[in-house]
Amino acid sequence: MQRDNLDRNMFAPPGAPAVRWRIAPSLVDYPQAVETMEREAAAIAAGAADELVWLVEHPPLYTAGTSADASDLVMPDRFPVFATGRGGEYTYHGPGQRVAYVMLDLKRRRQDVRAFVAALETVIITTLDSMNVKGERREDRVGVWVRRPEKPTLPDGSAAEDKIAAIGIRLRKWVSFHGFALNVDPDLDHFGGIVPCGIRGHGVTSLVDLGLPVMMPDVDIRLREAFETVFGPTRIESDCLQPLAPLA
Repeated sequence: MQRDNLDRNMFAPPGAPAVRWRIAPSLVDYPQAVETMEREAAAIAAGAADELVWLVEHPPLYTAGTSADASDLVMPDRFPVFATGRGGEYTYHGPGQRVAYVMLDLKRRRQDVRAFVAALETVIITTLDSMNVKGERREDRVGVWVRRPEKPTLPDGSAAEDKIAAIGIRLRKWVSFHGFALNVDPDLDHFGGIVPCGIRGHGVTSLVDLGLPVMMPDVDIRLREAFETVFGPTRIESDCLQPLAPLA
């Protein structure tokens, strides 16, 4: 509780402009997303734009973070693979997964990367809690996890648990980009082409897999409410990007 209280207070400077809150209306191509993040982060660093959270879904793809091990790409031909400058290892993105690209100026907030990651974890855990799902941190594993007591115990006798959200960030001039991905209702079989985040022995899950028949707009509302408790007020901004063609 003490850690959560710290997260909730240190990243909301009084009097700061509201963070722009943008939701993509359809699938966003990954290179297009990176280009947009680069442009927005540069404008924020220069003081020419307010901070931004951009919620997107991608077509099926894998991304490789700066610590990615090539042996963790199990099926290299299954989906497109993109090298990315964020921290972490291999991650899957696809329809049914809410990706939040978080572009905040930590110079205006707090220049503490570990605390920032913990604050993002708090946003996810608070969002899950609003849907009666208990998300948990792990000191040796970035991201958010849920216990699965209905599954067999692990070889070491510990309880099974699955990852429900991944986090990977990058900073440039103390402005963050990339962010986190929360599994709402993706095709969990698609994670089989990689070792997600380089972590073996644990699975992945989603809100729907846990028995919650939620829709993306419902999750978005809860995410925004949770974000505001940690980082301060937001304001809705329309997304002007051209949508991709529907998947065949």
